[in-house]
Amino acid sequence: MLKRPSSMKFAAGAYVFPGGSVDPADGEAKIGWLGPSAEEFGEKLGASAELARALVCAAVRETFEEAGILLAGTPDKELAVPEGPDWDADRAALTAGEVSLAELLARRGLVLRADLLTPWARWITPLAEPRRFDTRFFAAALPVGQTVVGHAAEADQVAWLRPADGLAAARRGEMSLLPPTATTLSEFAAATGAGDILSRKRTIAPIEPVLITENGRAWLEVPDGVGYLP
Repeated sequence: MLKRPSSMKFAAGAYVFPGGSVDPADGEAKIGWLGPSAEEFGEKLGASAELARALVCAAVRETFEEAGILLAGTPDKELAVPEGPDWDADRAALTAGEVSLAELLARRGLVLRADLLTPWARWITPLAEPRRFDTRFFAAALPVGQTVVGHAAEADQVAWLRPADGLAAARRGEMSLLPPTATTLSEFAAATGAGDILSRKRTIAPIEPVLITENGRAWLEVPDGVGYLP
């Protein structure tokens, strides 16, 4: 998890998962791909194959940019291990927009490992929020041999912790969590293990909390069935 810098306009100081916006280049068909097709992802995400492909590629790119984890490997399924000065330079170039994910993978002889990700959820910010986001969440297991390395421009701190520990820290006031983050951690904490998370069949329906203001106080109302823990 990444702690957002206090200078950010949205969710300053909150602990969030790696992520970001879809770039135009994320939908490039020339990105090498191994695993379930974009059509299969689209069926799970309730999106077109084109959008689903861009969402998966954006998830892989942003996770590498912000956490140093690359969900990619050779066509024969050998996982990438992005370590060393050359990889640091590639990561910096990707973050700066000097190279696209397609170019980076092609130069390294790698393909995106779509089989390592599973769609998890979709959250939309409340209508009353001035900065609105429509965000898909994915789950993935940390590839063997890779280590989380945060990006200083994106995070004040990096935390690698068990979901239950993150929730406990939030209850103690040590971490600030947005509803999607808290809900996801709660769902992960209830799982029996990584295999349970990655193999679970989920219905990805949009979750859009409602902001309610009454007597000078404001709170969020989340739909029934959403396991949000404040």
